[in-house]
Amino acid sequence: MIVGLPMYALPELDAATHAWGRGLLRHFASAGLTDLPADLTEPTDLEAHWLAPDLLFTQTCGYPLTHVLAGKVQLLATPCYSATGCDGATYRSYVVVREDSGIETPEGLRGKRVAYNGTDSQSGYNTLRHLVAPLAEHGRFFGSGLETGAHRRSLAAVRRGEADAASIDCVSLALIEQAAPEELKGIRRLCPTAPAPNLPYIASLSTSAEVMRRLREGLHAAVNDQALRAAREALLIADVTVLPPAAYAAIPAMEEEAVASGYPRLD
Repeated sequence: MIVGLPMYALPELDAATHAWGRGLLRHFASAGLTDLPADLTEPTDLEAHWLAPDLLFTQTCGYPLTHVLAGKVQLLATPCYSATGCDGATYRSYVVVREDSGIETPEGLRGKRVAYNGTDSQSGYNTLRHLVAPLAEHGRFFGSGLETGAHRRSLAAVRRGEADAASIDCVSLALIEQAAPEELKGIRRLCPTAPAPNLPYIASLSTSAEVMRRLREGLHAAVNDQALRAAREALLIADVTVLPPAAYAAIPAMEEEAVASGYPRLD
């Protein structure tokens, strides 16, 4: 069986990520689950990982959950983070610019170059599109776009002047500030975006109701395990909750609002 934690997997926090993963595996075993791996899988192809037939547990982004993974995986639970910008099971992104850019409002981004991690990202693309859609004219707002493949690369592009702005989720910002604060030097938060449910934990579509119950039992036990407190705090994990799938409808709703207003793309 496959168990992974590919989201927020900063190399600098690898020890904490694997400590949390091994703790989860221990509590999954205590909940009666068998055929568990010894450690986390570290995927290179996220979509293949999320759709693996022998997937037991992993984490994805809300945008894939409601798009490419819709009807193909099960929503297991939602972690709650302690980062500034999170509120219970929701998080938001912050639009960031260079400290000396002179940009003071979202309107000031008109005609600028935006960096984004990918078009399938809630935090780096969808929520920013939703934010600026009311400001777009004839389907245009930004002058151009740069797809970077990762939030850290988007930050670097802004810092180096290759882009003027990017949208970075608040958990990533907090983790980067903790692990690599130099990457935020010269970066300023311009404004927040609308909130959305946190990045969900998922299981394979074929996972039985009984196994889902045991996974949730193990998750709740891990969150309350004092031996895992240091790992949880390093990863900013404060709690875990079970949301109805309908809670994630907020994500496609943002996209639909932007498209309906005539703004389907950032660049």
